[in-house]
Amino acid sequence: MATQETFQNKPVYALSEITKSIENIIAKNYNRSYYIKAEILKLNYYPHSGHCYPELAERENHKIKAQLRGIIWSTQFNSINKRFVAITGEPLKENITVLCLATIEFSGQYGLSLQIQDIEPLFTLGEMERNKREVIEKLKKEQIFLMNKQKTLPLLPQRVAVISVETSKGYNDFMVILQQNSALYKFQCILFPSILQGDKALVSIPSRFAEISRRQQEFDCVVLVRGGGGDAGISCYDHYDLAAAVATCPLPVITGIGHSTNETVTDMVAFANKITPTEVAYFLIQQFQNFLLQVDECKHKLIKQVQKLLQEKEFYFSNTYQQLLLNIAKYKQYKEKEIQMVAQYLQTLVLQMLIKEQHNIQNFSTKIELLNPDNILRRGYSITMKNGKPLCSADDVTEGELIVTKLLYGEIASVVKKPDTF
Repeated sequence: MATQETFQNKPVYALSEITKSIENIIAKNYNRSYYIKAEILKLNYYPHSGHCYPELAERENHKIKAQLRGIIWSTQFNSINKRFVAITGEPLKENITVLCLATIEFSGQYGLSLQIQDIEPLFTLGEMERNKREVIEKLKKEQIFLMNKQKTLPLLPQRVAVISVETSKGYNDFMVILQQNSALYKFQCILFPSILQGDKALVSIPSRFAEISRRQQEFDCVVLVRGGGGDAGISCYDHYDLAAAVATCPLPVITGIGHSTNETVTDMVAFANKITPTEVAYFLIQQFQNFLLQVDECKHKLIKQVQKLLQEKEFYFSNTYQQLLLNIAKYKQYKEKEIQMVAQYLQTLVLQMLIKEQHNIQNFSTKIELLNPDNILRRGYSITMKNGKPLCSADDVTEGELIVTKLLYGEIASVVKKPDTF
């Protein structure tokens, strides 16, 4: 038997002795499997070997309270991950809470670890649903949950900002439907490339929304489409950051992220959501058709109203015309009587004027007759004339001039002699 090494009267142990002792204690006291709830900080999956070494932790107030390394051997990882995807729609990844069935192992070479035998996807699904509800409540509390739904989509949404991947089947289907629509409606689409699933989408997609918001005057709406990936990788669309980017976008957002199971929070806050990119394309086309239906309806209403108005006006003008003719006839009859009365009045007035003028003429005739020189001459008067003009003053003649005296019967020629020469 080897002598125990000591130091200052205390035994000295080899490291392997300590680790072996710990291994024995753990094996004795933790001799069964345990259900352990923890968050996967890092997945540490190695494709070449198929083994996975997740770093597990427990947080309290966002600080790590406990941390331990896990081990999932390749023989178990594939089946665990496949079942996890089938139930949650997501593969095993970082930053999710899991409930794992594990044994507690201690190795002198590798230390303490959890040998994970199984992971319960229903537990994680419940955690995801709880997180989803918390995100919804947070968005409602901040009063942005309905913000995008309250936006107004233009009657003809032609200028479309598209967040997708150029090589995505969903994006290709979306563009084909728009470009080959039978009505030949024209759309102007600009692609904003983005990662569409997984944790990286939580940075990529909001950054695209921020870029579009800065250029909002160039667009009528935003379309977020993905396809070809099934339901896997869509948990990011329940994340607060991505949902908030959609909710607060200044333009209406239409989603078509290609899933048919649960409605994500991003779908809930979007102006409109469709299952597939193809349905999003048909939705935009339908807006044009709706507008044309409104135009046709307005056209028919306008024609009907015009016809009704014309009928009303025709009836009105017909009645008005008849009334006008009747009024004209009455007016004409009234004016004819008035004209007759005026004519009679004028006739009487003219007759009175004629009688008056005849009387005046008769008086003038009498005066003229009385002033006739012949009548003056009959009364014994004579008219003395010089050069054919009557003389009114003796000063108008000189001695020796010849003057003529006109009598009623005949004329007498005389030579002027001054009275003082008689």
